[in-house]
Amino acid sequence: MSNTNSKTCPVCGVKILGGDKVVFSSGPMGTRGRLWARVCNYAKQVGCINQDQEEIGQVHENDYYNPMK
Repeated sequence: MSNTNSKTCPVCGVKILGGDKVVFSSGPMGTRGRLWARVCNYAKQVGCINQDQEEIGQVHENDYYNPMK
């Protein structure tokens, strides 16, 4: 099954499916907000496809990586 709305970021290789679903290299699917909080916020490289705040949506506190939880 292919998703015609999917995009792959040339910077980090993460696949963003149509809408807000993100396929990480490991672990469960996430959201664009979680992707931004854990990767895009820090990478800040030209070509990142997850920088538009309107598409990212709300970023929640638990979207950030916290290994102590």
